[in-house]
Amino acid sequence: MKPAAFEHLRPDTAEALAGLLSPEAKLIAGGQSLGPMLNLRLARPARLVGLSAIRALGEIREQDGMIVLGAAVTHARIEDGDSPVPLPPMLRHVARGIAYRAVRNRGTIGGSLAHADPAADWITALTALGARVVLRSAAGTERRVAMPGFVRGAYRTALSPDEIIAAVEIPAAMRDAIWGYDKICRKVGEFADAIGALALHPPTGHVRLVAGATGAAPLVLAEAGAELARSARHPAIPALRDALAAALPGTDPVKLRLLATSLSRAIAKVLPA
Repeated sequence: MKPAAFEHLRPDTAEALAGLLSPEAKLIAGGQSLGPMLNLRLARPARLVGLSAIRALGEIREQDGMIVLGAAVTHARIEDGDSPVPLPPMLRHVARGIAYRAVRNRGTIGGSLAHADPAADWITALTALGARVVLRSAAGTERRVAMPGFVRGAYRTALSPDEIIAAVEIPAAMRDAIWGYDKICRKVGEFADAIGALALHPPTGHVRLVAGATGAAPLVLAEAGAELARSARHPAIPALRDALAAALPGTDPVKLRLLATSLSRAIAKVLPA
């Protein structure tokens, strides 16, 4: 099957892009998620607006204590460290495990966030790192949304129809964070069945223990994370499973076990069991 007919536009400035945003338009950067949806006709936009010609969306910089990744920065650039500023090691590790190199060459961090697949890596990893998403409206105004509030469920985000993801901001202090990341997949390159992520930065008091691939938004286990930071002890898998069960009532026991295992493995990379 091939896509339904659409108009394809490729603006080269943010100003030109602003005039093209509408409920009938669909944005495309790398197209690694949208492309198959177009071919299957699960998405039938009247207008497809490409972002790859807008240079500002591909920039990486450091500003006001934040590492700023443009929305069109590819997974491969992060994996390769192709950046004028040092990136947190956790970013490179996560990027390296996304799908396959052909996908990483084209897929973008902003596209992954906008798609908000519950099993995708970036929504969990960036939640653990305390990132926030910069949203820009057609009127040129910007607002910043912290990751826990940006993803509102499976394939649902805080984006309005007249907004784009302009960038992702990560505290520069996260370069020195102590971190662990683990995902369970049926085979390499597939979406995860469970993700566990932990980021600690004692000087700033940052503690984020996050379960991903829950079927909805990433789950921040605030109480378990705080206890872990206080005790510096690796919690047992049953304790993690109980915390998950309380936060995700009705979840299948096998799924809970997978999530608890991925969390335990992530924690073990910081605090040996």
